[in-house]
Amino acid sequence: MITLSTSRFGELEVQEEKIINFPSGLIGLPDINRFILIDHKDTPLKWLQSIDDPDIAFIVVSPSLIVAEYSLDVDKSVKQHIQLEQEEDLAVLVTMRVDGENVIANFQGPIVINSRAMKGIQVVIETPKSYQEVI
Repeated sequence: MITLSTSRFGELEVQEEKIINFPSGLIGLPDINRFILIDHKDTPLKWLQSIDDPDIAFIVVSPSLIVAEYSLDVDKSVKQHIQLEQEEDLAVLVTMRVDGENVIANFQGPIVINSRAMKGIQVVIETPKSYQEVI
């Protein structure tokens, strides 16, 4: 168990097995490698909170909650990177941000996690399907 002092959530007790390792970091944050998921009240939203920098946290959600027919073809190299052996261990999240009165989901940079190995990577989709990005 580690204790983490965050700017948004105060002090948190974190079980080591709940930490998701992003060996390559996230886009723009290559040295921020360890995160945890925190439930956001009684909603399907979660916070992806950095362990390495307690000021960094992102709102994330399963893209299928926004677009029911969402699908992502995960490249073999991505599966190897996160040591994915079974498809049922795959979790996909998209970050969300507020822009004025709009909430925008980032379908072009989904976060892919192996929930068994607790390894993740953010991928870039060059030509995302035309999902509605503004909620």
